[in-house]
Amino acid sequence: MDQTPLNAVDIQHLTHNYGQRVALADLSLQIAPGEVFGLLGPNGSGKTTLFRVLSTIILPPVGAVKVFGRDVATDQAAVRSLIGVVFQSPSLDKQLTARENLTHHGHLYGLRGRDLAQRVEETLAAFKLADRGRERISTFSGGMRRRVEVAMGLLHRPRLLLMDEPSTGLDPAARIDLWSIIADLRRQGVSVIVTTHLMEEADLCDRLAILEQGKLLACDTPAALKSSVGGDVVAMTSREPERLQQTLAERLGLRSQTIDRTVRLEMPDAHLAVPKIIEAAPGLVESIAVGKPTLQDVFIRLTGRSLAD
Repeated sequence: MDQTPLNAVDIQHLTHNYGQRVALADLSLQIAPGEVFGLLGPNGSGKTTLFRVLSTIILPPVGAVKVFGRDVATDQAAVRSLIGVVFQSPSLDKQLTARENLTHHGHLYGLRGRDLAQRVEETLAAFKLADRGRERISTFSGGMRRRVEVAMGLLHRPRLLLMDEPSTGLDPAARIDLWSIIADLRRQGVSVIVTTHLMEEADLCDRLAILEQGKLLACDTPAALKSSVGGDVVAMTSREPERLQQTLAERLGLRSQTIDRTVRLEMPDAHLAVPKIIEAAPGLVESIAVGKPTLQDVFIRLTGRSLAD
């Protein structure tokens, strides 16, 4: 008998269109149990559509999607029992207390009586909300509200938590707190899928899928993706970026590209080339910086533009 553990998510050739616009194009990927998996891409890349398919809001018209072996198209009730969802838009009732929000959410999953009450208290304690359980959500900060939403998503003890842009509206301290919670979930064996457009968030994932216009451009660990860039990244500002590009090509044989009026190139031991670049292009370089590749550099290499564009 095959003892291979089921993937948390198994997607095969998923395609979805909105009229003539392609949202997902022949997407295939697998997510392992207990993995924190990131979906990185700009607006319109397909992240939200994939999130909606995984959360059973929309059915996959072409392809197959399974969550722990259960088909999202034919076994929606079973899939919903396996997943917790934290939407980008707030889903809390501000006029209710934290305890009341959790209790009503538990009712949606058929939880009742002593079992529900115990889970609510345990969840409040786990998310450091026990002393605020009787207070209305309207009095909570953005970070505390996000904690309540994550607590709601985990109340029925799902095996997979879906989080759509979870850091939206959070200050840096609340964002750190949120990712501490995600790290705890990983240690408990809960699989987590996070959609994001923030590079620093994507760097915290175990693996990362980069999406653009519905297509999967790359999927690997953040470290492996950055190592694929090769060498160092040189970024130069110039009043005449096109002329600087041409000069570097003609005098040094360096191929570069202009992104957001910044001329950038990749090369090993770039610090050794800085004096040669300055000498070859006198007056054209306003500033120059050398650094190790980031996920932004990975995205630029794959698409020819920055994520902010």
